[in-house]
Amino acid sequence: DETGAYLIDRDPTYFGPILNFLRHGKLVLNKDMAEEGVLEEAEFYNIGPLIRIIKDRLEEKDYPVTQVPPKHVYRVLQCQEEELTQMVSTMSDGWRFEQLVNIGSSYNYGSEDQAEFLCVVSKELYNSPSALSSEPGHKAKVRPPR
Repeated sequence: DETGAYLIDRDPTYFGPILNFLRHGKLVLNKDMAEEGVLEEAEFYNIGPLIRIIKDRLEEKDYPVTQVPPKHVYRVLQCQEEELTQMVSTMSDGWRFEQLVNIGSSYNYGSEDQAEFLCVVSKELYNSPSALSSEPGHKAKVRPPR
């Protein structure tokens, strides 16, 4: 008009959050307000930072992050007494020693009996689409039996 004022013919319901964002840089919405409506207004006014904030919020609603406890994978490894220390010390890739079971002596090496052990190791796997498919690539390093 003659005083320099502009008429903005937009929905006043969604203009409040736009105005408040321009004042203090934060998006504050009433619980009953649709983010999609504010997004329409932000796009109309071409307010890039606000558009990104709302799109991120909408994406989080579409793909909620759920806290899934890790799965524990256990492996049982067989080794001779002389290999036990090296096997436990060379475990890698997140594998942890859990339990050692002496299964006796099944062969004679030289002049002495060699005890054999079962070594139980574990690893935590966090749920992701590729967690189980990639799991075989993560192995505890163990020297092969002789």
